[in-house]
Amino acid sequence: MSDKYTRQDIVNSVPQKGFFGHPKGLFTLFFTEFWERFSYYGMRAILVYYMYYELSQGGLGLDQTLALSIMSIYGSLVYMSGIIGGWLADRVFGTSKAVFYGGILIMLGHIALAIPGSITTFFISMVLIVLGTGLLKPNVSSIVGEIYAEKDERRDAGFSIFYMGINLGAFISPLIVGKVGMDINFHLGFAIAAVGMFLGLILFAATKKKNLGLAGTQIASPLSPTEKKNFIKIFIGSVVVLAAVVYFGLEYGFLTFDSFIAAVGILGILIPTMYFIVMYRSKKTSEVERSRVLAYIPLFIAAVMFWSIQEQGSTILAAYADTRTDLNFMGMDISPAWFQSLNPLFIITLAPAFAWLWVKLGARQPSIPRKFSLGLLFAGLSFLVILLPAYFGGPDALVSPLWLVLSYLIIVLGELCLSPVGLSATTKLAPVAFSAQAMSLWFLSNAAAQALNAQLVKFYSPENEMMYFGVIGGASIVLSVILYLASPFIQRFMKGVR
Repeated sequence: MSDKYTRQDIVNSVPQKGFFGHPKGLFTLFFTEFWERFSYYGMRAILVYYMYYELSQGGLGLDQTLALSIMSIYGSLVYMSGIIGGWLADRVFGTSKAVFYGGILIMLGHIALAIPGSITTFFISMVLIVLGTGLLKPNVSSIVGEIYAEKDERRDAGFSIFYMGINLGAFISPLIVGKVGMDINFHLGFAIAAVGMFLGLILFAATKKKNLGLAGTQIASPLSPTEKKNFIKIFIGSVVVLAAVVYFGLEYGFLTFDSFIAAVGILGILIPTMYFIVMYRSKKTSEVERSRVLAYIPLFIAAVMFWSIQEQGSTILAAYADTRTDLNFMGMDISPAWFQSLNPLFIITLAPAFAWLWVKLGARQPSIPRKFSLGLLFAGLSFLVILLPAYFGGPDALVSPLWLVLSYLIIVLGELCLSPVGLSATTKLAPVAFSAQAMSLWFLSNAAAQALNAQLVKFYSPENEMMYFGVIGGASIVLSVILYLASPFIQRFMKGVR
């Protein structure tokens, strides 16, 4: 934070009463994130179908396996881009401008999708949405933290309300965008997503001055004049090099879908590995913190396994909903995109119960590693459930949508054991000098998982779905058992953190 304003100055500039007893700024951030998630999850609910549906059906006509790989890479890049977005906010223009600029890029990306075009237009939209989400997503959460004083007891409840906004947007959008995109026109669906982001931008711009005060306006560690010149040079040089690589890659044929997917897959593993090495070897990391970094590694690996299964809800299970599921249920036609609303719906309904359970158990609640092992157990079971309809009915019969509902429900049970616990564990186990970067590392577990998925989905087909779900689900359960048995050993390395 610059010397111009203290943290308390920023808090004092924010009206502290006005949104369910919370600072008024929470209203602005809640609905900005609501509309951003509405646009993102609405787009995501129909994107994979848009890619592999035939041209005559309004799609791009890509091979289904390729479309599933691209969808996974897309998700991986979205999480990777948060590192760039966080750095730009901290060093160049502050979190508030990062949110606004990110929203503009996201809206432009959805507009590009809304205009009937070519594969080139599609990839331009991908770049815009990836960069925009990287700017907006991590920084809007940072501003939530700024509007509360350090010891404000409302902080945790405020983040819970904010988290509810995320899931409400994610729940509603597939129902609307999915219905319009699948039944009328994909591009009209993407247009609705663009309108959603536009509404979020209007609300943010109209209320931020009154509701947020100074929150988000400070540059945490601004670039010096020399650093700024170097940054401009590096930025221009990077753009030129990237443009050259793309041009010559396309010209000489070494830049293909497969090579790009492989490159992102390597980055998905390489970047978090480098993070761990730098944190462990840093002179700023104490011996106790090094031990905790080692304890974090198996948790990170477990998170990658979990997110690999969870994120296939928008790829493999989305295709399963479209091609293997009976979409006429009790006389009602179901859009395959509607299944994307199940995850946020179950989180909204079950999160309070899990919060109550951990409080009720108190000191008797499972340790962090054992909660992770429960998450993996549920993840594996969610895939094994999908085996049953194929086992009983064969690979050609359409299955009841209730099997998919059950699978989504089980994976959410795992998510509530692992995801919020992972965020908490990251803050506890991170070296002090790397507290902010460690949070980026946690989100990279999802990026690594989706980079892995880009390769895994190539092995899926209706003919071998039992083996696909069985092997991945079984691997998750085996890893769950190993993690559970190793928990006491990992706990010793955590040096007092529980």
